[in-house]
Amino acid sequence: MPTYNITDFGAVADGSTDNARAVQAALDSCHAAGGGQVIVPAGGVFVTGPTWLRSNVDLHVPGGATLQASTDEALYTETPFRSRSEGSFWIGARHAHNISISGTGTIDGQGTAFMENEEATHFNYKFVDGVDMRPHLLTLIGCDHVTIRDVTVKNSAYWSIHPAGCTDVLIHGVRVLNSLKVRNCDGIDIDHCRNVRISDCFIESADDCICIKNRRDFDEYGPCENITVTGCVLTSTSCAIKLGSENMDTMRNIIFDGCIIHASNRGLGIQNRDEGAIENVIFSNILIESRLFADVWWGKAEPIYVTAFKRAPGTLHRFAAGDTQGRIGRVRNIRFSNIVCRGENGVYISGCDDSRI
Repeated sequence: MPTYNITDFGAVADGSTDNARAVQAALDSCHAAGGGQVIVPAGGVFVTGPTWLRSNVDLHVPGGATLQASTDEALYTETPFRSRSEGSFWIGARHAHNISISGTGTIDGQGTAFMENEEATHFNYKFVDGVDMRPHLLTLIGCDHVTIRDVTVKNSAYWSIHPAGCTDVLIHGVRVLNSLKVRNCDGIDIDHCRNVRISDCFIESADDCICIKNRRDFDEYGPCENITVTGCVLTSTSCAIKLGSENMDTMRNIIFDGCIIHASNRGLGIQNRDEGAIENVIFSNILIESRLFADVWWGKAEPIYVTAFKRAPGTLHRFAAGDTQGRIGRVRNIRFSNIVCRGENGVYISGCDDSRI
C-alpha cells in the first residue's frame, strides 16, 4: 500500500502550528494516486483545522501520535446541518467511499476550549456571534464502506463520530474519552445509516454514548436499519444507549448485545418524538448501573426509559415541510432479554394520546 507521511508535506508536530494545508495535501495526493495510507507519525502533536477525508484513503494515527483540533474558532465556518447553531465540521467527508481511520493513536478535539466557564457539574455554552459553532470531531455524510478502528477519540466539543447517510460502516475497538462536563459531546451518532457494526468500544460521554437517529437534515438517505452493537462498555451523564429523539424516518432491525453500562444517568432509552417508527429492536445480555446526576443532564437514573411524545409546536424547524404540528410514529416489536439493572430509579414507559407503544 502506498504511504504518505504528513511531514513530507510540511506538517510540524509543535502543538501549535495549523497543519491543515499539509494534512489536506497528503490526503489529496494519496487519493489522486489511487489511494493508500496517510500517516500521522508518532512523537508529537499535530494541530489542524478543518480537514476532509478522501475516497480509498486510510488516515493512520499510530500509537504515540496525536492529531489535535485547532482552537481558532474562526476556522470553523461550515456546518453539516441546515441550522448554523448546531456545530461545524472538523474532520469530515462527503460522498466518499472506502475510507478509514486506523491506529492506536489519539484524535483530540480540545473540546473544553470551545466552552464557556466551568461550573461544578458542567461547562456553559459559548456562542460566537450568537451561533454555536463548536466543531463536531468526525462527520461523514453519504459515504460507504467506512472503517474506524482502534483509535482513541477524546475531548470532543460536540458529537464525536457521526456517520449520516452512510452504508457498510464498521466501528471497532475505538475508545471515546470525552469530558463528563461538556454537553452534546455524544460518542457515536448513527444517522440515516444502513449495515452498521459497532463492537468492542469503550465510551465515556456527557451526552449519549451511542445514539441511533434520523435527522431531518439528511432525510434523503432513508431509514436507519441493520445495525448491531456488541461488547461495548459505556458511561454517560445522560443516556448510554438511545434511539431518538430525532426520528423523521424509520429505525428497524437493530441489536444491542453483551454491553456494560455503568455510572450513567440513564441506561437504555427509546425516545420517539417524530413521525418515524421504531421497530424490531433487541436489547440482550446487558448490565446496567444507573445513578442520578445533576439536573442539567438528560435523565433521572432510569435503567430503561421508553417514551413517545409529539414535539411541541415551537420546534417548527424539526417538522416536515408544511407541518405546523408534530406527528408521532409507532414503537413496536421491542425485546428486552437478560437485562440486569441496578439503579436509583425504576423503568419508565409513557406516551401521548396519539402514540402506540
